[in-house]
Amino acid sequence: MKSLLAASTMLIGTLLPLSAAVAEPARPAASAEATPAASQVTVVLVHGAWADGSSWSKVIPLLQAKGIKVLGVQNPLTSLADDVVATKRVLADATGPVVLVGHSWAGTVITEAGTDPKVKALVYVAAFANKEGQSGGDLVAAYPKTPALGTVWDDGHGFLRQTEQGMLDNFAADLPRAEARTLFVTQGALAASTFGDKVTVPAWRTVPSWYVVSANDRVIAPQMERDLGAEMKAKTTVLQSSHVSLLSHPKEVAAVIEDAVAFVTKGAAK
Repeated sequence: MKSLLAASTMLIGTLLPLSAAVAEPARPAASAEATPAASQVTVVLVHGAWADGSSWSKVIPLLQAKGIKVLGVQNPLTSLADDVVATKRVLADATGPVVLVGHSWAGTVITEAGTDPKVKALVYVAAFANKEGQSGGDLVAAYPKTPALGTVWDDGHGFLRQTEQGMLDNFAADLPRAEARTLFVTQGALAASTFGDKVTVPAWRTVPSWYVVSANDRVIAPQMERDLGAEMKAKTTVLQSSHVSLLSHPKEVAAVIEDAVAFVTKGAAK
């Protein structure tokens, strides 16, 4: 009897740890797409004129799904200096190396702010890329006038906006009209004086760059975009898109940013 009791006790002692192991809930597996190396890079997104930070709303979740950290800048659009300050404030919050991305007017902003030592890559999305002492106005004047320049509304207080028709026909011509009307309402007014603000030291001279050309752009001349990409020796992607490729072709724009992140990740691993 004693030997039977001892045997039963031993059997129970053996089975209890096994049952506990079976009962323990399975832990979710780590995402196969989110690599630890890529998660060390921060992407900082800078919006352009006649827009706000929400213009990146379709790109952000695509980057986050890959485990990439993302921060956004809300530009005051009052001057190049003010927008650079806003961008550098966000750069100060970023951890690890940074891929700095600018759309439209924000190309000038990242060209000036991108000399920050954290910035390891620049991505221009249908954006200005000024030389030393060159303003956005200088770039615009060097090419034929685009349709969007004819649909600018001056509020009489030194700020410029796109008219609703301009937003529908020129700024966001390949978006659903309801979405383009929302952009009209949420657009940030651009200080007219920004067209005279000049870049001092262009970051793209020393920082590897990527460029996304909008072939159907009616805001910035597509030929300017191609020329700027060539001048910078940027890795260039051409999309059949309006000015707002970040909203009409978010997957393609996100893929370019991811390529820049991969480049920085590879460099950081050396």
